[in-house]
Amino acid sequence: MFKCRGVSVALAAVVSLSMLATPVLANPGNGHGNSGNHGNNGNKGNNGSPGKSQSGSEDDSNSSGHRKNYGKPDHVDSDISYSMARQLAVNYGLTGYQSLPPGIAKNLVRGKPLPPGIAKKTVPASMLGQLPYYPGYEWKVIGDNLVLIALSTAIVTTIINGVFD
Repeated sequence: MFKCRGVSVALAAVVSLSMLATPVLANPGNGHGNSGNHGNNGNKGNNGSPGKSQSGSEDDSNSSGHRKNYGKPDHVDSDISYSMARQLAVNYGLTGYQSLPPGIAKNLVRGKPLPPGIAKKTVPASMLGQLPYYPGYEWKVIGDNLVLIALSTAIVTTIINGVFD
């Protein structure tokens, strides 16, 4: 009788621990696909729909402030695409930035904190006014990438690769 109960308890413990470990093993979807394509693989789905992104961000009548898309960064991919961000960078003359060295670039991952000591620059105000606004988050230039970072935790929320190259 004790042996059967011990097996049941052990089985319940194994099942509950495996359920807790599942989110840890999940891929954060950082957009770093095959390295041969300049790191823009995470943004390919957005390149074909800039009209949808622009029409959604041009509606300032419902926003709470002067910035576009005053909301949560749940749908950044639909709020701004690589092509839209690249067009803004070119229009404001913000090109020619060097990409990150490979060792540092692999540490810049969505869903994880910024690596310590990584060089980051503030997005110029002229371009910042055209980007979607999310309270508690900040756009930064890291290497030649446009990155959205949570202010309180320094966790990388979104990476748009190669915008400033």
